Amino acid sequence: MLSPLDGPTRSPFPLPQSEEDSSCLSRFQKHRNETKTDPISQLIRQFSGLSTIYINRFTMLTCEICGEELLLEEDLKTHLLLSHAENEMHCPFCSLSGVTYDELAFHINVAHPESQNGTPTRTKDLTLPQNSPDLTKYSSSPELFTSTDGSGADSESSSTSSPPVLKPKASNAMGKLSLTPERTKLHQNKKHSSERAGGIDKKKRMCSPAKERPLPCPMCALVCSDSFTLQEHVELHLDPAQAKSGSQFQCPMCSVVCSDGFTLQEHVELHLDHGASVNVSPGSDLRLARRLQEEEEQTRREEEARVEQEQFKKLQKQFGLDGSGGYRKQMEQRLERAVSRGLLDPAEFHSKRAEMMEALASGCDDGKTRTPGVLKALSDYYQTDGRDCVHVWLSADTDHYCSSEGDKGWGCGYRNFQMLLSSLLRLEDYAAVLPDMAVPSIPRVQALIEAAWREGLDPQGATHFNNRLQGTRAWIGATEIYSLLTSLRVRAHIVDFHQPTGPGETHPQLFEWVRQYFSLGQNSSRLPPRIVHTARPPLYLQHQGHSRTVVGLEQRKSGALCLLILDPGSTGSNLRRVLRPDSVSTALKQIRRFPSALKHRQYQLVVAEGVLSDHDKQTRILNSKTLRAERIP
Repeated sequence: MLSPLDGPTRSPFPLPQSEEDSSCLSRFQKHRNETKTDPISQLIRQFSGLSTIYINRFTMLTCEICGEELLLEEDLKTHLLLSHAENEMHCPFCSLSGVTYDELAFHINVAHPESQNGTPTRTKDLTLPQNSPDLTKYSSSPELFTSTDGSGADSESSSTSSPPVLKPKASNAMGKLSLTPERTKLHQNKKHSSERAGGIDKKKRMCSPAKERPLPCPMCALVCSDSFTLQEHVELHLDPAQAKSGSQFQCPMCSVVCSDGFTLQEHVELHLDHGASVNVSPGSDLRLARRLQEEEEQTRREEEARVEQEQFKKLQKQFGLDGSGGYRKQMEQRLERAVSRGLLDPAEFHSKRAEMMEALASGCDDGKTRTPGVLKALSDYYQTDGRDCVHVWLSADTDHYCSSEGDKGWGCGYRNFQMLLSSLLRLEDYAAVLPDMAVPSIPRVQALIEAAWREGLDPQGATHFNNRLQGTRAWIGATEIYSLLTSLRVRAHIVDFHQPTGPGETHPQLFEWVRQYFSLGQNSSRLPPRIVHTARPPLYLQHQGHSRTVVGLEQRKSGALCLLILDPGSTGSNLRRVLRPDSVSTALKQIRRFPSALKHRQYQLVVAEGVLSDHDKQTRILNSKTLRAERIP
């Protein structure tokens, strides 16, 4: 079918029957001949999408943008300029508007790539004569038109494609047109129908968008899930107020404002990431909680085991059970240290080491730490001085043994046993069970205690020390001294003062018990002499961390009692001051112990009170599986 604008000069249509129709047809044909080669007519034929027009009284020129029907091409051009050309551009796929043609083309290419096959066509890109007066009007607004097909997708610019459809915003400026009332009513009905259809289509596109692939923002690194989110995000870039306030990135799904595009993208992905929550099983949180609880309990048990092991090692080191060597090794280490410090010559080192090895081989103490005659010196002092004492009780003669370089820090129990044994060896009652016995060395004392364990004495104590004392620096206490005395057939028992019995955590009952011990066997009807030399052996006094030997007791005029104690921690040089009359009064300060000086919670005394027969010894061995002590109070 031929277009009347391109067909022959003779009209193929029926001629009009009235004078008015003849005048209209003549005017139209005259106008057609005058404007046949007009470039504006060519522009209209190319971009306005005019349908094939049959010129009769019922056929009009139709604007494909708004549906307006016009009679003449001049009226159509005027309509296009007034109603559509001067309006702003808007996106046919979303609500973006008020932008330039370049911005709109860039937006469509990025935000709606699946909805278009080409880019919008601008009128200034056309090759048009510059002498046309109407061309200036078209070229002055290069952002005028957007090329789309009827389905909303952009059509390709080719000679075989369907005519492009202009999609600017609608305007109420229609221009002054000479239309009959019937044609005006028909035009309004078609326009309203077109607007309703276009509104429904736009609303449908806005409310039910098709599933889109991720869309990157052209101005930052943000990637959006749909075109509407991208549109709102792009508007933030284009908003002048946002540009003035600074670069803030607000989440399009909530009110969170991020500092940069990467942070905003991570935040938006949290909204869009539905797969993670779908893939999580209902019991995964419970399993995770149980696993974390098990790991926490395992860590706690391991930490408790580690702390317990460290404390056990400290206790082993404290009590000399850490395998660091015994008396011999410590003695050699101290001699080597003295040589390294220049305090001892190498020749002296070898000499002292040879003497130590000889003494250890003999099993007897070398006597270098022994201070004899202490009790005799005390008796002479009280005979001539000490007038503030009403009564003084002294044990049998006892030698003082102090710690040496080989046992310093752990040998007090062994040294106190040496003091006790030095007194027993002077008493006739014990000579029968201790024939030709000398005071043993510390390694020999350890061997005697191990022999007592092998006889069956104190199996619990033997287990505590793993049945081994030789070669260690293990501390010993009252139970080990009891076992050793029993093994030597010395009758002994333990008195346990397990709690304080006086004000200020003192032990007045301990002092009273010692007074009765040294007064035993005396005639109570007679007044005791001021100085009493007893035949009773000294007492082994044990408390936490240390042990000492009680060799006497003072009773002051006020009635207060004071213990006379030999401490293995006191050096031989300090104790030998007691032997000199000019320094004995001041040297007694390290021997006297008043009740206020004994502040430990628990004290134990080991008392030697005779000898045992073989039968009594076996009985005590059988009963030693559970050692019993006399508890006071």
